[in-house]
Amino acid sequence: MESATRAKFIDIWNEYFPGAELPIAFWYANNPGGTPIAQRSGDWSCVICELAKVRNGGALAFDGDTLGCGGSKRYFGFAQELREGFEYFLSCGIAGIMEGERYKKTPEMVLKLLEIQPYFEAPAKYIVFKRFDALTDADEPHAFIFFAQPDTLSGLFTLSGYDEASYEAVIAPFAAGCSSIVFWAMQELAKGTNRSIIGMFDVSARPCVPETTLTFTIPAPRFMRMVDNARESFLITESWAKVRKRIAVASRK
Repeated sequence: MESATRAKFIDIWNEYFPGAELPIAFWYANNPGGTPIAQRSGDWSCVICELAKVRNGGALAFDGDTLGCGGSKRYFGFAQELREGFEYFLSCGIAGIMEGERYKKTPEMVLKLLEIQPYFEAPAKYIVFKRFDALTDADEPHAFIFFAQPDTLSGLFTLSGYDEASYEAVIAPFAAGCSSIVFWAMQELAKGTNRSIIGMFDVSARPCVPETTLTFTIPAPRFMRMVDNARESFLITESWAKVRKRIAVASRK
């Protein structure tokens, strides 16, 4: 990613979203470069919790062996299989055998969802996550993930649809936390629609983020447009100035 683009975004972010958390970027690569490869800890771990290290300024690369959850392996494209009885796991469970998450009413609904879920295979061996201010000229992000509070989300949401006549420049698909930040962004890239994705509604992943935080994932082509449009958009108005002050105050708490 060119240094001029990085500097332009940082200037815009600091001016209009003062103190708000920087996004993290992700991309796939066969060689993670100097990015450390995550170490799997125990039998199970949530990648959303692992990404706290990246949000704090680090960088991590994962492959199919270092992801500690079958869901993340599937939604990051490193595996296709699902746990046995997944349709019961996501719905009502099986008495005496499996506790269901009850995210869907019936197993049949889950099976219908699986029928229409797009296929996705990882395009390279590793998925790399890095915070924005650590990006280099050699990095080529597929998308940018913001862990954001409501006021920041309002700005990102509005800027996402600024340059097109659409009511659906942003989508909120039913998804696991990891799916909402990677899988659906890759689907948008593949289709060329490049819509932003609001996510982290997954109840299972919620404990890995602060209670007022959701995610907003922007495919790279739309992100570049948003950076170019920022200084002529609503961000320069008095309406946003009021919100900007609240963002600044909240960041100091």
